[in-house]
Amino acid sequence: MRKPEILAPAGNLDKLKTAIDFGADAVYLGGSKLNLRAFADNFTNEKLKQGVEYAHDRNRKVYVTMNVFPHNADLAGVEDYLKELYEIGVDAIIASDPAIIATAREVVPDLEIHLSTQANNVNWRAAKFWHDQGVKRIVMARELSLVEIQQMTDNLPEECEIEAFVHGSMCISYSGRCLLSNYMTGRDANRGACAQACRYKYHLVEEKRPGEYFPIVEDENGTYIMNSKDLCMLEHIDDVINAGVYSLKIEGRMKSAYYVAAVVKSYRQAVDAYMSDPENYKFNSKWMENLNKVSHRQYHTGFYYGETNKQIYEDSSYIRSADIVGIVRAYDEDTKIATVEQKNKVLNGDIVEILRPEGDNFEVVLNNMTEENGKPIESAPRAQMIYKVKVDIPLRAKDLIIKNKE
Repeated sequence: MRKPEILAPAGNLDKLKTAIDFGADAVYLGGSKLNLRAFADNFTNEKLKQGVEYAHDRNRKVYVTMNVFPHNADLAGVEDYLKELYEIGVDAIIASDPAIIATAREVVPDLEIHLSTQANNVNWRAAKFWHDQGVKRIVMARELSLVEIQQMTDNLPEECEIEAFVHGSMCISYSGRCLLSNYMTGRDANRGACAQACRYKYHLVEEKRPGEYFPIVEDENGTYIMNSKDLCMLEHIDDVINAGVYSLKIEGRMKSAYYVAAVVKSYRQAVDAYMSDPENYKFNSKWMENLNKVSHRQYHTGFYYGETNKQIYEDSSYIRSADIVGIVRAYDEDTKIATVEQKNKVLNGDIVEILRPEGDNFEVVLNNMTEENGKPIESAPRAQMIYKVKVDIPLRAKDLIIKNKE
């Protein structure tokens, strides 16, 4: 059995590095054109070069999204952009539109192509069609069950890879194809500018048919009839792997570096444990701890098990029990002094948690907090300020400092 790939989102260069540092085998990101996160901190070509170099130096991969539904005007410059991506050394593009796929096959025939979930691939014959067109990997539509995915892998050539989402936000529309945002706000979800209108609060009023009610869930603020829960398959990662999924995809290019680190770590732990001894694999509930702390909506298993009434979430708010408060930049073992970059306000004497790629999280106390120049302080309130603090347990550069919310 081939070890599956953990594929993580990279909203910017820092998040790319975090994903790789915490165990991702590959990252996917948006470049300067034609990706579905127009409001993300997308990569310039220079940043992309740095990201590819960082990944390749560690034997990891970088995939660039080109998954919009392009109108005629969007096609201008596609050939040159594809050549730039190829010269930079990206490992694949992720596309859904035949025009982009055909153009890529013409101008950069050696560049690997992955079919985006936006292409709504839900059967093995369609997958084989795309594979015959030169597509190396098929990203499954989120609406498929594990049984259907297994049927896909049973009927496809071994070299045709299957990728599926295992974690993150779900879209109320079919594999992300949505007109609601465009209709209500003029922001085209299919070209990267989704306003997430499905998360809004709605009240259903039947003007001329009193007594006819649509069964909905309601609170004092309104009704969230299109607001979906978050996908989480960590507890069932063995089922996903056994269905033939090669690449385990995590959603969240707009999420924080803390989210990326925590989620990647949890899936890395589960996958490594399963692959080391599949026959005796048992899920470890500690792997869920980091997932429960980061910002998320209520978790569910999506369409994988064919369950009904699983998607509607009765609120639009997120659950979050911890925040990142700092990143360790250096640690002096002789003096036990850590140099930290502030991410959220933290106080002298706080008990915090350390998140690093391997092992369980552990608590430390931040003592003798000072400015960089040694001036004692009682808190670190300024964004991205550098401060020093005494920590008796040895830390490492890139450790994330997490504080539970009170």
